[in-house]
Amino acid sequence: MKVEMFYSPGCAACEDRQAELRAAARDTVRGVEWCDVNVLENMDAAVALGVITLPSIVIDGEVAFTSLPTKAQLCKELIERRGSRK
Repeated sequence: MKVEMFYSPGCAACEDRQAELRAAARDTVRGVEWCDVNVLENMDAAVALGVITLPSIVIDGEVAFTSLPTKAQLCKELIERRGSRK
């Protein structure tokens, strides 16, 4: 499972929560691939995935959150997606 967090440099909320959400994802799903994606350096990828607001979280190529989720919201989404892959 791949999780990408699209953010803009200088976003205090993004910077404060990246490590927390990354740790929660890794604790929830074994082997999750987490990528912090600077939208200014990766605009084409953001557009291709349909990211229109920042911060956004994309899971396996699909926009899952268009704002920062809580740890509980992220974990719930990851568990549901992991369950649907069986």
